[in-house]
Amino acid sequence: MKTLIVYVSVHHGNSEKVAKVMSNTLGADLLQVEQVDANVLAQYDVIGFGSGIYFGRHHKSLLDFVDKLPVLKNKKEFIFSTSGLRKIRFIHDFDKPLKEKLLEKGFNIIGEFSCRGFDTSRAAKIVGGINRGRPNAKDLKRAEDFAKSLKDKRPSGYNVRNYQA
Repeated sequence: MKTLIVYVSVHHGNSEKVAKVMSNTLGADLLQVEQVDANVLAQYDVIGFGSGIYFGRHHKSLLDFVDKLPVLKNKKEFIFSTSGLRKIRFIHDFDKPLKEKLLEKGFNIIGEFSCRGFDTSRAAKIVGGINRGRPNAKDLKRAEDFAKSLKDKRPSGYNVRNYQA
């Protein structure tokens, strides 16, 4: 399956670490969002979209990119993110804005992955940051396992739809 991973990684490279592991596992092309020509997306079977979480949602440049995409009916995609806080679906599902935009564009969401990342924003800055060292080896192994489950089209002991490290 021809795969592309589109990502944004700003402060500490957290999302880039996850994106690289997934790219290596899937044999995927890996591009930062500003490098992507939306016209080439039709060439891919699966597209991954990911970034760090900023004020409860994916990076603005990723959301803006998705807004500008043409409708791509039944294109498979997955979402990934890194964040200082743990994702709790019913309290702050930070994937929701991106998921809604992708569904509007006709994408078929085949999986979600999130893990903690080193965070020095807002109040975390006062204490020198939270989640220092994350994503760590365990997080990256989970990212690899998630990618393998997408590649194999079967879960590897984890729920592919909501895979959280």
